[in-house]
Amino acid sequence: MLEAPYRASLETLLTKEVNMTNKALSIFNQLRPLSVGFDDMFDHFESMFDVPTINYPPYNLVKTGDNKFNIEVALAGFNKKDISITSENGMLTIESKNEVDKKDKNGEVIHKGISQRYFKRSFTIADDVEIKGAELKDGLLKVSMEKIIPDAKKLKTIDIK
Repeated sequence: MLEAPYRASLETLLTKEVNMTNKALSIFNQLRPLSVGFDDMFDHFESMFDVPTINYPPYNLVKTGDNKFNIEVALAGFNKKDISITSENGMLTIESKNEVDKKDKNGEVIHKGISQRYFKRSFTIADDVEIKGAELKDGLLKVSMEKIIPDAKKLKTIDIK
C-alpha cells in the first residue's frame, strides 16, 4: 500500500486526468452541432477517450525524412505468419492472428517471460499518407509510410518577367 503523501499525489494525478478527458469531450460535444458531415471524426475522438490505455506491444513513431515515417513495433517471438497488417478508412491496424500455443517445440513452457499474447494495435493515418511496406527483422516490425504532398501544395518558385 502506498504511503499517504504518495497516495494523495496519485489520486490528484488521476483526478486531473479524468478532468482533462471530460474537458476534451466537452469541447468535442460543443463543436458537434456546428458541423455537418464530421460525425465519423467526432466518434473517433470520443472512442479515443473511452478506451483504456493499452501498452502492449510497445512501439516507436520515427520520422526518417521530411515526409517519411516508420512505426516500429516490438514483437519478440512472433514471425510474419503470426501478424496481420491492414489499412482501412484511415486506420492502420497491426494484430496477432491467433493465440500462441502454451507448448514450445521442445516441451511445455514452465515460465513465460516473453509475452506472445494476442494484441491489436491501431494507428490513425492521414488521407495523404501512403503505406510503403512492412518488414519484420530481429523482433522489430517496421511499417514504412510516406506523406504524399500534391503538386498544388508544393512550394513553387515563380519567375518574374
